[in-house]
Amino acid sequence: MGPFRFSHRIVLSPMTRSRSYGNLPQPHVVEYYAQRATEGGLLIAEATIVSPDSRGMGLIPHTPGIWTKEQVQAWKPVVDAVHAKGATFFCQIWHVGRASDTEERPISSTDKPVEKNEENYFMDFSTPRPLTVEEIPGVINHFRITAKNAMETGFDGVEVHAANGYLLDQFMKDGVNDRADEYGGTLSKRCRFALEVVDAVVDEVGPDHVGVRLSPYSTWLSCRDSDPDALAAHMSRELSRRDVLYLNVVEPEMAFAEDADGGEARRVIPHRLHGMREAFEGTLMVGGGYDRKEGNWAVAQGYADMVVYGRLFLANPDLPERFRRDAPLNKYHRPTFYTDDPVVGYTDYPFLHDGGDKVIREENGVI
Repeated sequence: MGPFRFSHRIVLSPMTRSRSYGNLPQPHVVEYYAQRATEGGLLIAEATIVSPDSRGMGLIPHTPGIWTKEQVQAWKPVVDAVHAKGATFFCQIWHVGRASDTEERPISSTDKPVEKNEENYFMDFSTPRPLTVEEIPGVINHFRITAKNAMETGFDGVEVHAANGYLLDQFMKDGVNDRADEYGGTLSKRCRFALEVVDAVVDEVGPDHVGVRLSPYSTWLSCRDSDPDALAAHMSRELSRRDVLYLNVVEPEMAFAEDADGGEARRVIPHRLHGMREAFEGTLMVGGGYDRKEGNWAVAQGYADMVVYGRLFLANPDLPERFRRDAPLNKYHRPTFYTDDPVVGYTDYPFLHDGGDKVIREENGVI
């Protein structure tokens, strides 16, 4: 992948873990990432804040930043620990936009707040204000500065978070963006802001050190598009034209397939990313519901170059080794995904026993 070489195609997904108190990575963050680093592996760090107003989700208060010198210094031991294991490490940079529930008037493409539904009913979202055209260069500059900071910290590159209903996604999707200026209306205008962010980051650190996360089919945080296929193809072409190193794409929501023998319907990955595969010439990473078998299929069929694992990698810090051996997997514990305990549900998932396929221990129902 550009200047990087890997020993396997299993990628650690950028997962918010809410353990960076005061927006500063802590010593337990060092251990968490070092546990999941392997010789020739690729890790993408959790969503990292680009400015003080880009945070603000009460559900996940302890997210790291990288806009201050103190934050840069706090990240350095984490990066050093990952590199000591022989792994490559990218930093995902992030602005939540209207997803904030602590900012009084968070910025967005619109003044429409996030719609309440069964997925986010427990959150209280603020009413956003539309980002003015005059303010947009300042936000772009925040992404540029944090990309520069990430490289100075020692990260190997940055991933621009343009997915999952956050700020850049709020501009790209017509279900949210109701602007009538040069950043709204047509598909190309809606994507302009995100591409200007990418351009600034590429200019700062070089295309061989930039990836982009997209989720054109997602409706998370009531952020949806009326033609996600067109959005996916347009962004893939534009990012390929910019020689961006990789795309990290979230699959559409799981679908249900009828059992051929009349049994219960099973959940399957829709595999709707063929158009992105054709349009993007760089490395394509896919994620969302993949297990070992699905990952092998995606690579063997040329559907993807690498596969991104979240919950399975969280619960199995030695996931590449388990996949290599076809060994049993630990079960993840959902209630501890976003708690702030520095150990439980974070660094206490067991490894395979040295020289065998038995896990070290069983504790709290986690095998």
